[in-house]
Amino acid sequence: MCPFQSFPLLPPSPPSCLTYPPTTSPATKFIFPDLVSHCTFKLRGNRHRKLITTETKRWLFKGDDLHGNRRDAYHGLKCGLLTSMCYPDAAYPQLRVCNDFLAYLFHLDNLSDDMDNYGTSTIADIVLNSLYHPYIFHPARVGKMTRDYFKRMILTASLGAQQRFIETFDFFFQSITQQAIDRKNGSIPDLESYISLRRDTSGCKPCWALIEYANNLNIPDDVMDHHLIRSLGEAANDLVTWSNDLFSYSVEYSKRDTHNMIPVVMHQHGLDLQAAVDFVGDMCKQSIDRFNEDRSQLPSWGPDIDRDVAVYVDGLANWIVGSLHWSFETERYFGKTGRRVKTTRMVELLPQRDLKISN
Repeated sequence: MCPFQSFPLLPPSPPSCLTYPPTTSPATKFIFPDLVSHCTFKLRGNRHRKLITTETKRWLFKGDDLHGNRRDAYHGLKCGLLTSMCYPDAAYPQLRVCNDFLAYLFHLDNLSDDMDNYGTSTIADIVLNSLYHPYIFHPARVGKMTRDYFKRMILTASLGAQQRFIETFDFFFQSITQQAIDRKNGSIPDLESYISLRRDTSGCKPCWALIEYANNLNIPDDVMDHHLIRSLGEAANDLVTWSNDLFSYSVEYSKRDTHNMIPVVMHQHGLDLQAAVDFVGDMCKQSIDRFNEDRSQLPSWGPDIDRDVAVYVDGLANWIVGSLHWSFETERYFGKTGRRVKTTRMVELLPQRDLKISN
């Protein structure tokens, strides 16, 4: 985390309130902020997209009968498109590892959404043991998948990139364990606590280490620890994460899941749905502005390191623009209506599921 800016500047705060504002009837739709126009980075794709999509499907479902809902969900996710947009210059072996990891990460994300903290901790133990001991540990299937992609990654990844990948993936599991506890207790954190936790539950930080791997970078640790490099990574993380809260809100609303910035803002500031959406949208735009400002202030470390740093920062920008456009293409958030939402910016809320009442 950048030592000079623990949290980004926020839009002016409305009067604090601990309850939702009274409304005559619940909102059924909202207007999506225009983030695409605010993001001017060039969108590109990788030429190996189709091949890695096919190969990752075989890898992810090896030994399973891929049919029905599971097959439709995988194809609807369009993970290969996201990987292609976020790592457009990667060669096939590196792109394949990145795509395997992202497909696997979405698989873990879906698992953790339905787990209590005990189940999440169990998966964390298996995955982290597989990363720290890829040639020794012999775990269940999720561990075998972890060992498989990581053994391919370490063939060419720098030692620094390997260490950053493992450390940040550890942070991811710590954070989703806390998320599971909050979900079980039905608690809504304050905004600053949510931001701190969400930067790790997003799973973005290991993906930043993959930028180094995918582009064969070997940036010294002291450069990666520079406050502007850290701030750039944080700004990219914030955009990807907070915009994801906008994209996923309808699905999470239907599940009554409160690990999302929109209900956090509604609860803390007493806003209605559209005002909270606009608030989060402004924060997303500020994160893009912060990224551009930090980028313009980067110092020089010499021509060789500067080249690698430029590639790394371009990789963060690829994630910003790629994730925005992919989120309208995947069926994960809007089903088959994503392109219509991109054009009209109107999001219809899914109906809430019935509460489960335990005896």
